[in-house]
Amino acid sequence: MKIKEIEKLVYLLEKSGILEIEVTDFWGRKVRISKSSSQTVTHQVQKASVSVEKKKELLEEPQEQKKNLVTIRSPIVGTFYRASSPDSPSYVEVGDVIKPGQVVCIIEAMKLMNEIESDVAGRVLEILVKNEEPVEYNQDLFLIEPLKV
Repeated sequence: MKIKEIEKLVYLLEKSGILEIEVTDFWGRKVRISKSSSQTVTHQVQKASVSVEKKKELLEEPQEQKKNLVTIRSPIVGTFYRASSPDSPSYVEVGDVIKPGQVVCIIEAMKLMNEIESDVAGRVLEILVKNEEPVEYNQDLFLIEPLKV
């Protein structure tokens, strides 16, 4: 759920006599917003908090460090898998050096396994999604430090 959507829910809660709203999206992520008798509005987000915190850390980094980093994004909506099967090793780990065309993960959509390849040569700095987690179109999956080949 996007921040703007959460802000709209908070606004609706403040303007109504309702004390609590809970919304569950298609992927099972929940947002619960409630207000106490003192009109204080609180909210709780489940599942998506890890990625949001990591993105927040990246935003706080100095600009010169961020501008050199590349993200690998999801080209489709689906389920993220780090390996080809549960008993296989992950395609990449943090710290691995990857090259263009190398498979970094699989995204399953409608029972089709789509291999996601890197467009750049670089070092994997961060894996932004947990294994078997649902991903959305254009969601950041990996943070890469480009290397010259």
